[in-house]
Amino acid sequence: MSQPVTASRNFRVVLTVGGLLLLAAWQILFSSVSGAQLGNRKLQISNSLAAGNSTYALSFDLSSAGNLGSIEVEFCANDAISEDPCTPPNGLDLSGVILSNQTGQTGFSIDSTSTTNRLILNRPVAVAAPVGPVSYTFSNAVNPGAPGSYFVRLQTFATTDASGSASDYGGIAYAINTNLSISAEVPPYIIFCTGVSIPGLSCASADGDYINFGELSSTRPSRGSSQMLTATNARNGYSITLAGTTLTSGNNVINRLAINDVSRPGTPQFGLNLRANASPSGGLDPSGPGVAAPTAAYDTPNFFRFTSSEVIATAIAPDDLRLYTASYLVNVPAGQAPGVYASTVTYICLANF
Repeated sequence: MSQPVTASRNFRVVLTVGGLLLLAAWQILFSSVSGAQLGNRKLQISNSLAAGNSTYALSFDLSSAGNLGSIEVEFCANDAISEDPCTPPNGLDLSGVILSNQTGQTGFSIDSTSTTNRLILNRPVAVAAPVGPVSYTFSNAVNPGAPGSYFVRLQTFATTDASGSASDYGGIAYAINTNLSISAEVPPYIIFCTGVSIPGLSCASADGDYINFGELSSTRPSRGSSQMLTATNARNGYSITLAGTTLTSGNNVINRLAINDVSRPGTPQFGLNLRANASPSGGLDPSGPGVAAPTAAYDTPNFFRFTSSEVIATAIAPDDLRLYTASYLVNVPAGQAPGVYASTVTYICLANF
């Protein structure tokens, strides 16, 4: 190949960031060089980061039928033209590569004359090779040390030492990239509010903190309600705990419902549940896009209970907004001491860990 040459370069390069890099070949046309261009040239790189350890999967189509004894694969920083002096890419190191797979034309090994940027594949005897696809995979390559565009020069030879005139030739452009780091954070959150009413599933609309049962009677139950709204992205959901005491007036007490029971007018009872009830009528079932539910002790319509420090509702996974309505029941006997009876009930919502 000592003759002067002219060349026209029609090329397209497809570059991707990270992961598998698939690059289209340069189409280099030499006007006075014997042989033909290798077809369908492709280089796949398992790691396209600078200085990264990578596997190079090289494939192309043989364009000329004839004896094939060796293949030259040369990596350059300046261009893909075989007649030009090659500038080795800084940091590229092919000295430790292994020819881990070969298809099409096989029996090749890496010759000892190979360098850090030039691989000679040869086999003991040149074999007649038809036109068609071949591929060679090189493991344990070290990429160039800086991001940018780089080039591979390919030549095939009838000789077993890559000497003499090339049979076929071609080039490939490829790119080495900087490390692209993408990170994002979703902060943990828990939404919880209480009120006598919470319209529109919005804590901003929560209103009221006082329930008046009116005048208590031994012949009919008294009832009232309040609401709670909650949501969380905690991995294990949340738990709502009830805290407080039963209704008292000085030393006088209306007994709490320590076990679940229905309304019994004339019997001292103070309790709640989180369901819609028919007796006495009132309350609402949980609503909203969430799926969390009351615990079993507070999930039966018409049955009420009050035990401080009990979990009354829970989610076992992240859950969307869920609205609970606490329905309170009060019954007193005919001999209940007069007075103003009051209680403070606190609801505590914690993420589950």
